[in-house]
Amino acid sequence: MQALILAGGQGTRLRPLTLTSPKPALPLAGRPFLTFMLDWLERHGVDEAILSCGFLGEEVARVLGRSHRGMKLRYVNETEPLGTAGPLRLAADEGGLDDRLLVLNGDVLTDFDLSAQIEFHELKGAAATLALVAVDDPSSYGLVPTAASGEVEAFLEKVGGDSALPPPPTNRVNAGAYVIERSVIERIPPGRPVSFEREIFPALVAEGLFGYPFEGYWIDIGTPERYLEATQDLLTGSVESTLPPRDDSGSLVLPGCATDGAEVGPLSVLGEWCTIEPGARVARSVLHRGITVGAGAVIEHAVLADGVTVGPRARLGPGAVVG
Repeated sequence: MQALILAGGQGTRLRPLTLTSPKPALPLAGRPFLTFMLDWLERHGVDEAILSCGFLGEEVARVLGRSHRGMKLRYVNETEPLGTAGPLRLAADEGGLDDRLLVLNGDVLTDFDLSAQIEFHELKGAAATLALVAVDDPSSYGLVPTAASGEVEAFLEKVGGDSALPPPPTNRVNAGAYVIERSVIERIPPGRPVSFEREIFPALVAEGLFGYPFEGYWIDIGTPERYLEATQDLLTGSVESTLPPRDDSGSLVLPGCATDGAEVGPLSVLGEWCTIEPGARVARSVLHRGITVGAGAVIEHAVLADGVTVGPRARLGPGAVVG
């Protein structure tokens, strides 16, 4: 089966981390972020992934290469942003697409049962099936209410936190994972930005659009706070993955690091060739490659990009993102 991964965004909410590294290649627990999605797809029978790239697309291709654990990787290039549906039409026009494929937002970490979604799609004879995830606070998301049969009834815009409004009809939101038939691809206009959520899916509501509600881990890593949360969830095993062994504090320290006399942990990641000088402390933080933390410095709940130097006795606290 094929999957198209939408990986062309600039990752503006993750700046400064994404100023020089595209989000799909951003280190997550010591690996390029998108490799976790590729692992998940491979577990569910995907044998070819097509990556729609734009911003720093050459770097994405350099980091990920042409294959992953036996899965073929190929790339389509958005010379200008094409929205969430336009890249699928671009890939179709370049040829080689199956009559049914998966379309996925490229900024999600998840481990839900994708095979069950595909089976649900087949059972319903759907033109498209959206994965729907329950969230604690749906006010900042577009909502997707469904009938008991699973048919999508509407797409509702973000309702905000206005207490004067009636309660939302559902807490299920679009999880950014779709099973799509060829008939849907043919409805996407070529050569311009097109949105699944605003144009294609609303037009399909009366024509075989279904929602698949799932239970399982799901997070959009599009902000530094959620990037750090996803990292700690990987370290604690809250999401299925294959990570190298962690130390007794649950931290992942990659080769080449020097930490003698320092305190690392809990739940931190040190990229290759970091130096944490004596008396320094790193807790619940992510440090990318080649970072130096001076003697006596304290780093807590922070994210540091490649090559950053933190001076002796400096303090970086919750919310700090340094690049």
